[in-house]
Amino acid sequence: MTPTITLAKGDITRESADAIVNAANSSLLGGGGVDGAIHRRGGPAILEECRKLRASQYGKGLPTGQAVATTAGELDARWVIHTVGPVWQVGGGDASLLASCYRESLRVADELGARTVAFPAISTGVYRWPMDDAARIAVETALNTPTDVEEVRFVLFDDRAYEAFATRLG
Repeated sequence: MTPTITLAKGDITRESADAIVNAANSSLLGGGGVDGAIHRRGGPAILEECRKLRASQYGKGLPTGQAVATTAGELDARWVIHTVGPVWQVGGGDASLLASCYRESLRVADELGARTVAFPAISTGVYRWPMDDAARIAVETALNTPTDVEEVRFVLFDDRAYEAFATRLG
């Protein structure tokens, strides 16, 4: 089925959802931006599970475009789904990897039984993906990925991001 797509402006760590998606770095050990905010507000339980993942199947880190879930700790969610977005390079980026972040996050959400999933605008912060293109990829992927998720909520930090996503939704 096709999920309902909704938009919210604000802080993703304040959202209530079954799963909150973290725009993680490959280390899974926290960082800046959304990643750091989720780790700070979610508390040490998230980092503890991320360390266990690193010690087991992700010794070299989570590959770009893949997704894995942990507890949500103190967040108002059951799970955090961590995904590593691609970095925009001079001359462009691999759009298939950015789409994979959304597709793989929805796959993990389905495995967990999540019905509401809150996404940030993956790769648009320090990874510098152009917002308009990121919004296009995110919305198209969410609409075209078979999933049992009922609501995909894009939580956008500022007016510019919100407008880019709103434009894509028509």
